[in-house]
Amino acid sequence: MSPRVGIGVDAHQLGPGKPLMIGLVHIPHPQGLVGHSDGDVVAHALCDALLSATGGPDLGQLFPPGDAEWKDASGARLLGVVKERLAAIGATIHNAHAVVICEVPRLAPHRDAMQSALTELLGAPVSVHATTTDHMGFTGRGEGIACQAVALVEVP
Repeated sequence: MSPRVGIGVDAHQLGPGKPLMIGLVHIPHPQGLVGHSDGDVVAHALCDALLSATGGPDLGQLFPPGDAEWKDASGARLLGVVKERLAAIGATIHNAHAVVICEVPRLAPHRDAMQSALTELLGAPVSVHATTTDHMGFTGRGEGIACQAVALVEVP
């Protein structure tokens, strides 16, 4: 077994008509993240971090955006599929970390719920931090939310 580190990045535009899901938690906000699935940037970035650590396909290859099977799929469902793929090859998730980049909404009140939900689903410690870009770029203007994630995985 050898330890492998993977990195994942995701970003989605904010828009009307969907609930805002971040880190498997519903966040009260007038807009949600636009995407083929639920747009959960934390779940998506973590999926890519886990997949990259094992040399697997990227998120778009595994869950093609035009595939009706993944339309409105929850971040929990996508992470569950990735976790099953890792288990199938004998990989063990040691821990993961995500940094959410946004001006709004404030995520501090939801951090514990996100960490608990992600840790429970993955069966490994997951920490979540948030930062702003001091009003620069699309995240700073409140047009969208981005996330970067890293994961440590033991691979056979």
